[in-house]
This record gives sequence, structure tokens and C-alpha cells, in this order.
Amino acid sequence: MHRRQPRESEPLDVVIVLVNDGHASTAVGPMEVFSSAGRLWDEISGITPRSRFRVSTASIDGAPVESAFGLRVSPDRSLAEVTRADLIFVPSSGVMPDEVMQRHAVLLPWLVERHDGGAMLAAVCSGAAFFAEAGLLDGRRATTHWGVAEAFGQRYPEVNWCPDLLITEDERIFCGGGVNAATDLSLFLVERLCGREVAIGCAKALILDMPRTHQSGYAILPVARPHGDGKVREIEEYLNTHFRRSPSIDAVAKRMGMSRRTLIRRFKAATGCLPGVYLQMIRVAAARRLLEEGADSVDQVAVEVGYNDTAFFRSLFKRHTGETPSAYRERYRPNHGAPK
Repeated sequence: MHRRQPRESEPLDVVIVLVNDGHASTAVGPMEVFSSAGRLWDEISGITPRSRFRVSTASIDGAPVESAFGLRVSPDRSLAEVTRADLIFVPSSGVMPDEVMQRHAVLLPWLVERHDGGAMLAAVCSGAAFFAEAGLLDGRRATTHWGVAEAFGQRYPEVNWCPDLLITEDERIFCGGGVNAATDLSLFLVERLCGREVAIGCAKALILDMPRTHQSGYAILPVARPHGDGKVREIEEYLNTHFRRSPSIDAVAKRMGMSRRTLIRRFKAATGCLPGVYLQMIRVAAARRLLEEGADSVDQVAVEVGYNDTAFFRSLFKRHTGETPSAYRERYRPNHGAPK
């Protein structure tokens, strides 16, 4: 099977696969983005619209599917009835791979066949598990929701998981991070396939931001892995309580009755990160809360969380969240986007 090469004036065929127990917005959102590309903004602007995509939906057997919250959605056809597809988009699929894979087992070889035939594949959030289960992501980069990244890493160790990235691309396979990344990934694909001007027009018409690149700013920091080391949990609690005081590793080690070297070794073994990095994560989490509450001064936020060097704080914040403190504040502070 070969992916057809559409003429410039011919819309691309997008098939959105409907799955059970996922978030309906991760299917409906992309439908609206792809359907609007080249049409809605042009209509608003008084320009003759030209659809860039033909969007259809399919479920495994053509029967309606039910979302995690009880919304029933009826597809246009079954997988077997899909005859043309330039791009296949898979929405979120819940967080329990075993049960989900059993219910959607037919989807896996169908995805492989379509990709082998030249189609582009895209999945958002936990939907990337379908690609991983089918072996399509072995040796490739992929992202998923930060909350399931560790579990997916254990289940699919051959995949190069990059959960800090909101969007990844590798060999015609695209993945998006969290639930809201469905629109980011859709707009990214509109830009990739139709150009930036069409993507910007689509974003303006739907009042969406252009795609971001990182999702770490949405995670609950710190994101140290669960462990059973009681002494390390004491250290974590101490750092969470006293992070503004800039506690030194030597002082913490003395307080806990261990050497600096032992503390670092045990902390890294239990949490997966060094104590200094963990402290940075706590401070960034505290800074995020202050910025979300509308703090006026980034300099003051830096001091509040324990940094007198504002330039270093700004660099650290961007490293952990993917955006500057000012940009983060603008996006999350109260009444953001409200009429003035």
C-alpha cells in the first residue's frame, strides 16, 4: 500500500480513530482544527475558503465509542472501511494499557500496515501506547503525558521517551504530550503540511495559541519517583519545608546523621535525582504557584523562593518548565485573557 501524493489543490485525508475510555476532547479538538484549516479564518476575512483536509472518523468495528466520562461518539466507518488516509490521528486511550490493548487489539496491525503504506501517524497523550505496543516506536523518540511516562518507560523500554517535550516527530510518527496537547499537535501538523500562514490563520480563528514545545511546566514538581527509603523521605520533607533558607548538603547530611557522600548516594538511588536538583525543582514549583497567583515582580519571586541571582533563576525556571517566568505568569495568572 502506498500513500497517495495529493496535488497542491487537493485536501489531505485525515482519519481520526475513535477509541473507548479516552478523553473525547482529544478526538473532537483535532477534528475542529483540521476541519478549520484553510476555511474558517478565510471565511472570517472575506477570502474564498479552501479546505486543506478531509476529516473523517473510524472506530474498530464502526460502532459508537464511549469516552471516559460517558460521552458517546458515532464514527463515520470502521477501520476496514477506510480506503484513503494521509494522516491517522489517535486520541488518548486511558491509562491502563493491558485492558485498553485487549479491547483495541485490531488497531495495532492496522496502524503498522498504514504506516508501512506511507501514512503519517499521530497520537496524543496515552494514545502513544498504541504505537509503542505495535512496535512502531522501538528505537524512536516519543512523548506522552508526564503522569504515565514512567509506567510507559517500564512497559516499552525500547522507546526513547522524552516526556519533557510536548511534541515529538520521528519517521512520520508524531506524538503529543498531555490532553490539551491535542490542539498543539494538530496545529503543528497543520503548519508542517500547509505552511505557517495557514496554521496562524487557523489558530486565530479558533482563538488558540500556536504550539508550545515543552510540557514540564504542567507537571507537579518535584517529580521524584516513589521509593521506600524512610531516611530519604525525611530529607525530602526537610527540603520541602526549608527550601527558602538555601540549606547546604553538608548541613542536611549532618542533621540526618550521615556523611555528605552517603546522603547523595542514597538520595540519588531512591529518587533518581541529586539533592541539589531536587531542591531546584521544589523552588521552581513554589515560583510557579506565586506566578499563577499573579505576582507582579519576577525579581521578587526569585527572592521568595531562595534565589538572589534573578538571571540564574530565570534560566533555571525556563530549563524546568520550557518558558520564561514572565511568559508563564501571563498564561496562568488570574483573569488571563479577560477583556480589559
